[in-house]
Amino acid sequence: MGGVPANLPARPAVSQVLERRRPFPYNPHWQTQSPPTRARMSRLLLFLLAAAVLAALVVLLLRRRRGRARAALRGRPFPEAWRDVLERSFPLYRRLPAEDRERLHGRIQVFLAEKSFEGCGGLELTDEIRVTIAGQACLLLLNLEEADYYAHLRSILVYPSTVRPVYVERPTTGTIPPAEEALLGQSWGHGTVILAWDSVRRSASATEDGRNVVFHEFAHQLDQEDGAADGVPYLESASALRAWGEIMQAHYAALREAVEEGRRTLLDEYGATNPAEFFAVATEFFFEKPVQLKRRHPALYDELAGYYRQDPASWAEPPSGQPAADPPGR
Repeated sequence: MGGVPANLPARPAVSQVLERRRPFPYNPHWQTQSPPTRARMSRLLLFLLAAAVLAALVVLLLRRRRGRARAALRGRPFPEAWRDVLERSFPLYRRLPAEDRERLHGRIQVFLAEKSFEGCGGLELTDEIRVTIAGQACLLLLNLEEADYYAHLRSILVYPSTVRPVYVERPTTGTIPPAEEALLGQSWGHGTVILAWDSVRRSASATEDGRNVVFHEFAHQLDQEDGAADGVPYLESASALRAWGEIMQAHYAALREAVEEGRRTLLDEYGATNPAEFFAVATEFFFEKPVQLKRRHPALYDELAGYYRQDPASWAEPPSGQPAADPPGR
């Protein structure tokens, strides 16, 4: 019978052969540990996917519920007392087309239901205060569905008059640092707007001076929705962002130059402070002096009209039936 000769060299162990042929580092435990590890990773991925789907469903349901609640609020009859407040304290309201007034009513109903008003410095809040402020703030939102009723705004703090707050401590908004100077109003990106009621009332009734503290501060809120106060609110596309940047920067630079040279300007010189203030000042003039703004700065007017989706020059009424005048210069 044949057999293996006794003097042949011993056959190397299988592990030694594998060691010589192995092109990459080898861990002998991989083969036994990989299947359980892959299974655990698969379960983890499935869990994360399920959690993400559940979170998306919760967000969708909350948005639908909020949408239904807002629709119900907009559908409520607008109180006559509130209408009287707007007629009396906010003359610009009377110039709006009837369809815009009705839409504004719905915006006000939602705004007042969702935002917290707080009287400060001894001021007792009334419907006149709340509705006067809400009417002006919501005029900016009239056709801005994506602005979501100033989604980040939670509190409007109203003082009786020009004020220098030492600090304001609120559970939902935190501490507001001391103001460096007396304020007519102030907007904070973390959910607070500060207003002086006497300034609100005065600027609401004087509709042709280009100064409106509520328009100004709530334009800042629109600007701050992306977390930065840079004069650029939310825009729908890259092309819209480019056009906005070109037009606003050109007019901002022109205003700065005119202010530095001491020339009179249509826009308030405060707009030359920085791009954020320029947008806020331009918003004031867009709604309060639209005819003059359109005549003197048509590109700026058109850019703001495209953003707000409104054309105030079409319903503006020059005082005493006379053509709207504007100062010389820029």
